[in-house]
Amino acid sequence: MGLVHEIDYGTKPVQAEKLVALTIDGVTVSVPEGTSVMRAAMEIGTQIPKLCATDMLDSFGSCRLCLVEIEGRAGTPASCTTPVAEGMVVHTQNERLGKIRRGVMELYISDHPLDCLTCSANGNCELQDMAGAVGLRDVRYGYAGENHLASVKDGSNPYFQFDPAKCIVCSRCVRACEEVQGTFALTIAGRGFESKVSPGMEESFFDSECVSCGACVQACPTATLMEKSVIEIGQPEHSKVTTCAYCGVGCSFKVEMRGEQVVRMVPYKDGKANHGHSCVKGRFAFGYATHRDRITKPMIRARITDPWREVSWDEAIAHTASEFRRIQAAHGKDAVGAITSSRCTNEETYLVQKLVRAVFGNNNTDTCARVCHSPTGYGLSQTFGTSAGTQDFDSVEHADVMLLIGANPTDGHPVFASRMKKRLREGAKLIVIDPRRIDLVRTPHIEAAIHLAIRPGTNVAILSALAHVIVTENLIDADYVRERCETDAFADWAEFVAHESNSPEATAAITGAAPADVRAAARLYATGGNAAIYYGLGVTEHSQGTTAVMALANLAMATGNIGHVGAGVNPLRGQNNVQGSCDMGSFPHEFTGYRHVSTPDVRALFEREWGVTIDPEPGLRIPNMLDAAIDGTFKGLYIQGEDIAQSDPDIRHITAGLSAMECVVVQDLFLNETAQFAHVFLPGSTFLEKNGTFTNAERRIQRVRKVMTPKNGYEDWEITQLLARALGYDMNYHHPSEIMDEIARLTPTFANVSFDLLDRVGSVQWPCNEEAPEGTPTMHIDHFVRGQGRFFVTEYVPTDEKVGPRFPLLLTTGRILSQYNVGAQTRRTENSAWHEEDLLEIHPHDAEQRGVTDGSWVKLASRAGETSLRAKITERVAPGVVYTTFHHPMTMANVVTTEYSDWATNCPEYKVTAVQISPSNGPTEAQRDYAELGRRTRRIEAVAAE
Repeated sequence: MGLVHEIDYGTKPVQAEKLVALTIDGVTVSVPEGTSVMRAAMEIGTQIPKLCATDMLDSFGSCRLCLVEIEGRAGTPASCTTPVAEGMVVHTQNERLGKIRRGVMELYISDHPLDCLTCSANGNCELQDMAGAVGLRDVRYGYAGENHLASVKDGSNPYFQFDPAKCIVCSRCVRACEEVQGTFALTIAGRGFESKVSPGMEESFFDSECVSCGACVQACPTATLMEKSVIEIGQPEHSKVTTCAYCGVGCSFKVEMRGEQVVRMVPYKDGKANHGHSCVKGRFAFGYATHRDRITKPMIRARITDPWREVSWDEAIAHTASEFRRIQAAHGKDAVGAITSSRCTNEETYLVQKLVRAVFGNNNTDTCARVCHSPTGYGLSQTFGTSAGTQDFDSVEHADVMLLIGANPTDGHPVFASRMKKRLREGAKLIVIDPRRIDLVRTPHIEAAIHLAIRPGTNVAILSALAHVIVTENLIDADYVRERCETDAFADWAEFVAHESNSPEATAAITGAAPADVRAAARLYATGGNAAIYYGLGVTEHSQGTTAVMALANLAMATGNIGHVGAGVNPLRGQNNVQGSCDMGSFPHEFTGYRHVSTPDVRALFEREWGVTIDPEPGLRIPNMLDAAIDGTFKGLYIQGEDIAQSDPDIRHITAGLSAMECVVVQDLFLNETAQFAHVFLPGSTFLEKNGTFTNAERRIQRVRKVMTPKNGYEDWEITQLLARALGYDMNYHHPSEIMDEIARLTPTFANVSFDLLDRVGSVQWPCNEEAPEGTPTMHIDHFVRGQGRFFVTEYVPTDEKVGPRFPLLLTTGRILSQYNVGAQTRRTENSAWHEEDLLEIHPHDAEQRGVTDGSWVKLASRAGETSLRAKITERVAPGVVYTTFHHPMTMANVVTTEYSDWATNCPEYKVTAVQISPSNGPTEAQRDYAELGRRTRRIEAVAAE
């Protein structure tokens, strides 16, 4: 098994219907009009020497190595910047060209360190390769170039080194930062012999605006920008393509290895979600897989106050099965349940809900996806007929207007954010609806056309105001609505939103948005061309989350912005497999494919396949399980890959419920917060140690491929299977491909999905069946899945969580680029260099009123509880609003969040909490207790690691 090889065609592909025929070195080739001569040559296997050219970037034409001769033209034009022409005759090799290329290469080598044998890029260096390709054997100018050979290395970035002595000033890194990432953190400083790559204003990489996406490192043709892991370990020997296990973008990577050691993760150009780009998490933050804190041996204990006892897998599984049998015998079959994880594969998640339904005999299965995006599933299924986003990510390239609400893509979905920024630089318009001034409101070379800085909790009111303008100003796509939607439902909705109470002027007191800006936003969305909606947890994690999703669907249908490329309603999923965990039947009322457990014919399918009788009554959601535990009727819980004691709201309620149970089983990588209340710890496996699939935010099903032996001994699906067998149910899969085959047999939207198909075509988007054998990039093209689109009246109902004299501020939460979710993975990598602790953002006015200074400790108190953290004074938040992230358990952010939740799905209302801020002397007593517990836990982990 060698390295996965990707062809670099030198320049980007061109989309054109007209083909142009030309002859290159005597071979005739036809390529799309506008293709470069360099790419046309590579199409027939002729590699023209190059250094500044790569097919991830626009043509530049600076290195002068790719010169060719074209019959009938004077000179030797650069093949990377010369488009093909009908009948063109090109010569890529002759004595004249060889002499010119060797002369160019001599100049490069004369001013380059001659340390090839000890260089970290040796054997994988384009400069080295091109010197050989042009036949360079000597340098007339000598090798003592004095331009920048003594330049000092910059090792400030935790993940890569910058060695300017080896830089050939090809500008590939600068162009990658601009064109691919869109950060513009790099520049070429100086002129002539003084030219050099500079981060920012000649800052270090760490102190500059660099976001460590790795695009510059990937673009560099020498060892100038090089991963520290390659410097330390050496060049990789073999690789496999897999899917990132961080956010819902679902980037494809080549995992490059030496033996079983990961050398680096390189974004895969053929990855249909990321097209060769990455972010700091996916590119570099894989070290948690081998972190010393990781638990690799099963452990059990009788009481949660007892020390852990390390045991064999046989004992751990037998003990767990015995406990669950005992509990069900004493308290009934409904006394146990399970929680699945959006971090796990489709196949693993499927097996957990199968364990609950076929082995436990109930439907007490829930997932962390319900606490983030369940309103998406319900809202879109009611309006459109399917519980997922409508487009692929490529669709953004055709959007003329983007409406972004309740999402911060540059931090939460950075690779997709780069594509958004690229489209905005090309002229698309952006409407941002967010209480906070996120980066996309204004960042280098882009600026939102309109930012509606609404008050937290008023999404439905602002969306009704937008709809009011669209209806009353006759901006409806009447033909679309008449042909594609239920007319009676539309009429009811139109009458509702047209009421004066929904006007921008009437709702301004609720939302805080200027009426003129609201009207401008509505007009732009309705008349600006292809308009796409992108939203995140700032929409769903509210008491009216489902209502807001329906309101977004209403806007798209009313303006005809659904069912074609460049439009749609697109949820940006938070974790890598949020979509998949929902698809796989993790909810207590639904089988795979969102079919209700009470439906007899659907239930019969599963009963025949599984050989059991399935309970037709929906089971318990996570909050219901905890309520029942406190009431004494729910006693056992199997939690795979989820940390509800940190991630779920109202932590005091969570911990009370967990403490009341008799057997809590945690299956995870580390002793997380929930493991404090566990009786059994089953060590899990990372995405690098397993086979399976993830489904990203665009419904794209992609392969996860094992690149190393599981350090715990088993893949996660195998652990669930062991438990099922110990409980007397014969699960007998030999590979996750067999589990996917079963999923396909039982799930109409997955009917054509198989590992063979995914290995052949790379990835597919469901529905993938006989009608769409290789998937469906755009949904609802000719008709909605439910037939006709259905409008819903979306009346604004204020949350019960209200500000008042005691709690006058509104807290909302979110994520930061370098950290991921509860931080269990990223906190165990160098990513913590950028975010060592969660901070509370507070407006200068609010800070001054409370005597709060920048960096000082403050107490954050709500009706539910209190915690302390440091303040960051900023105008990114409006007066009356404070904001924090939740990546560090020490923050205890969810101690202050409340029990309020979405009316339809119980999705918690994380985004609106009434709070008060006051100066503090430091951490609360609970935080100090937690810190001490953490020190004890780390000692346990260290002993386990040894």
